[in-house]
Amino acid sequence: MMVTSACNIASCSYSANKFINKSNNQIHPESFGNRYSFLFRKQPAKFSSCKVSNQPEIGISNVEERRNPETNEEKRRFKWVEIGPGITEEQKQAINKLPYKMSKRCKALMRQIICFGPEKGCLRDLLAAWAKLMKPKRADWLAVLKELKTMEHSLYLEVAELALLEESFEANIRDYTKIIHGYGKQNRIQEAENVLAAMKRRGFICDQVTLTTMVHMYSKAGDLNLAEETFEEIKLLGHQLDKRSYGAMIMAYIRAGMPEKGEILLREMDSQEIYAGSEVYKALLREYSMLGDAEGAQRVFNAIQLAGISPDVKLCGLLINAYQEAGQSEKAHIAFENMRRAGLEPSDKCVALVLAAYEKQNKLNNALNFLLDLERDGIMVGEEASCVLAQWFKKLGVVEQVELVLREFAAKETYGKFPTP
Repeated sequence: MMVTSACNIASCSYSANKFINKSNNQIHPESFGNRYSFLFRKQPAKFSSCKVSNQPEIGISNVEERRNPETNEEKRRFKWVEIGPGITEEQKQAINKLPYKMSKRCKALMRQIICFGPEKGCLRDLLAAWAKLMKPKRADWLAVLKELKTMEHSLYLEVAELALLEESFEANIRDYTKIIHGYGKQNRIQEAENVLAAMKRRGFICDQVTLTTMVHMYSKAGDLNLAEETFEEIKLLGHQLDKRSYGAMIMAYIRAGMPEKGEILLREMDSQEIYAGSEVYKALLREYSMLGDAEGAQRVFNAIQLAGISPDVKLCGLLINAYQEAGQSEKAHIAFENMRRAGLEPSDKCVALVLAAYEKQNKLNNALNFLLDLERDGIMVGEEASCVLAQWFKKLGVVEQVELVLREFAAKETYGKFPTP
């Protein structure tokens, strides 16, 4: 929803004076002579002194408003009054935290915004009054917006959107993109689409960056159809897609539970020697891992290495989990050993995943041999792995072994916290 001004167009009615002429006992203007004829000239109605009527509100995105400065001047009626001592403690603290190097004109507006409320009138009028009094440059607007964003102020996006209409702001397409991104992060789809529509009306042409932002937004909102449509719009621009555009669409497929389609795009990128960011690979690997698709997880794991990304313990853990979910304990063990051979110290989570894989297939002897190998190499079993063992032994009805595991773990924890002298 585009921000609308709370200011209504004033209107009034007036009637012309009636003058008597000879035929009907009324006086005609010509009877006074030409030198007094100005008294009877039609004068334009002065609306500024009339009462406000219930006219529909005018949206700020209406470009025609900017073409009529006289109308704007009449509408923008904000009395600039410096902030006095009668403010809340919270407002005082916020004002005191303003950057020391911020210019006086910027601090003046920040004080007004911090203390702004509906009772003070229209936010658009406030910004217009500031622009008229302080004559800010683009750098001043950007400083104010940066501080509002840092403060996470509730009026940040509204001020940013209103600033687009001020000539001194010198708006460009990236300003619109930032606002669209901001609304997208808050899942305010309609507001973002309104800003995009306003941008187009004002003569800006959508580029790959802006459309990629829209794909991200639709992806997070779970609207795969709109994400795909917007992605096709990017292709129609005729430029080579970058990794951000590809990554946004891959994430959309991942969120929709369709990692296969995301992997197709990943291979398309590889063919063009475009490599996705590590977060995209991780998300795709995680999706395959949670689904128990071991083959898909292994393919993505291989692609990660081909992209020059060194797998860490977490990535290896996702691969091990994929084999665990698929019930392939031996391959889970092989992935674990490959991780160790790569020089990575296995986490307790990885140990627990291998044990869970053996438990799923009821391979107790394999699990015990695995634990003996770990002990021989000086790798201690942690809390999570111990819990897997305890639950497994409990299912088997081996109560004494459960108690032994728990006692050993408790003793190890105590020793680690209170070392003997």
